Amino acid sequence: GRLTDMAKGMREVAALPDPVGDVPRKIVRTNGLVIEKTAVPMGVIAIIFEARPNVTVDAAALCLKSGNVCILRGGKEAIRSNTAVVAALRAGLEHCGAPGTLVNLVEDTSRASAAHLMEARGFVDLLIPRGGKGLIRACVENASVPCIETGTGICHVYVDRDADLNMAVKIIENAKTSRPSVCNAEEVCLVHRDIAKEFLPKLKAALVDKRREAGLVPVELRLDEAAAEIIPGTAATELDFDTEFLDYILAVAVVDDLDAAIAHVQHHSTHHSDCIVTENQAAADRFVDEVDSAAVYVNVSTRFTDGGEFGLGCEMGISTQKLHARGPMGLD
Repeated sequence: GRLTDMAKGMREVAALPDPVGDVPRKIVRTNGLVIEKTAVPMGVIAIIFEARPNVTVDAAALCLKSGNVCILRGGKEAIRSNTAVVAALRAGLEHCGAPGTLVNLVEDTSRASAAHLMEARGFVDLLIPRGGKGLIRACVENASVPCIETGTGICHVYVDRDADLNMAVKIIENAKTSRPSVCNAEEVCLVHRDIAKEFLPKLKAALVDKRREAGLVPVELRLDEAAAEIIPGTAATELDFDTEFLDYILAVAVVDDLDAAIAHVQHHSTHHSDCIVTENQAAADRFVDEVDSAAVYVNVSTRFTDGGEFGLGCEMGISTQKLHARGPMGLD
């Protein structure tokens, strides 16, 4: 199933318009000077990533379609899968009369190989790290080549006083359990104090009790003091609200109001994806305006922060910075 999805993503990218040579802006000055801003390939793009081999395919597809050469350096956990995938891609390129060396794999998975790519000035035109906090920090701090910072995901869902509680449960169920090991999975749930006594038992029933009954992995709820007075769970430490669990673990806190929810998100968020569940348009507008994240949602699971879900075919990563790309980075 995963291989089928990888191939589908490549076909979707292939079907997108060719971005090379596109003119997104044209200016004609009064003196007759014509100025065109034209999209051109970057050159050689290096991607350092961890684990999932689908990144190998996504990165190769986006680089090829945009006229770039790629150097892929995956982690040791998936080196055999990555080697097989790149061999297949190269065979396909050569079958079409293109050089297989448009897609390259660094087979050395040591830290030294990553460091060499970070310092390859004159050889690498752009470096994109895609992985955990340690990898991204290492690239941002040590790279002497241009680097796009992709983000870890401490993603929040805030259940407002005016939320549809049944919808909130479904959103959180999707955001936490559909695939907890990815960066757009929810890690923190905030609940308005006025509805906490009604909502938290519903949340526990869905994430813990029903999953256990169905033979699925129950979610460990790490509760602040106010939440722990309402439902049983594990006592949360302050560290739990700054942790990307990538597992069936959810930190839960009760907040006094919308102001407190926004303040909590701004203090703990990694500016990836954050959501408010509410039927109150004014509250939704404030959350969207004041939460400084790449993707901000109203009544939508954070799992939608994805190139495919955004209609981009696939993505190179989720950028959480502001200087250029922000959110899922697709072909453009």
